[in-house]
Amino acid sequence: MSSNSALERTISKVLSQKEAELVSKIDSAYQESLNNLEASRGKLEAERTRIIGSAKKQAENLKRQIIGSARLAARNQELVTIENAVNNAFEEARKKLAASGGKDSYRALMSNIIEESVSSVGSGGVVIECNKNDAELVRKIVADLQQKNSKVQARVSEQHIDVLGGIRVKSADGTMTFDNTLDSRIERLKPLIRKNIAQMLRGGEEA
Repeated sequence: MSSNSALERTISKVLSQKEAELVSKIDSAYQESLNNLEASRGKLEAERTRIIGSAKKQAENLKRQIIGSARLAARNQELVTIENAVNNAFEEARKKLAASGGKDSYRALMSNIIEESVSSVGSGGVVIECNKNDAELVRKIVADLQQKNSKVQARVSEQHIDVLGGIRVKSADGTMTFDNTLDSRIERLKPLIRKNIAQMLRGGEEA
């Protein structure tokens, strides 16, 4: 065997060993990369699930906020509509009452109001206040009332009040007052009218 052949075999053997070592290292690195990738995949999947869950939660919260805001806006608009309807209805009522001063129905209404008010105060003597336009009518009704019942002690004040109609009665000593003006009667009716209008707008649903 020549020296060159021995050298070639030695070189070949060394190269084979190095090649095997390199392949082994590459396989090891490849396997390690696969393991790392598999581990990362789990983390990425968990992170993806977390992000999607968070996004869904935020979307649900946003949806509730939008629905809540829409409901609140609708509720506010409904209240505005109801209040406008109530005000329009009462404004129409005021106009009709203002135009009914000389009618028999108004005289009958004032007569009932005066009898009711005097009886409610129930004092030995009362002072009746009314607006300027109703003064003569009120004096006549009071005079008729006193003719029918001599126990009624009432006088009509010379001081007029700025009201649509009706009267305000005070006991002689000023300790009791009964506001039975048309203005106050209308105001007392407002909650009931408001409730009825709300029921109409909601198709009969309770306000």
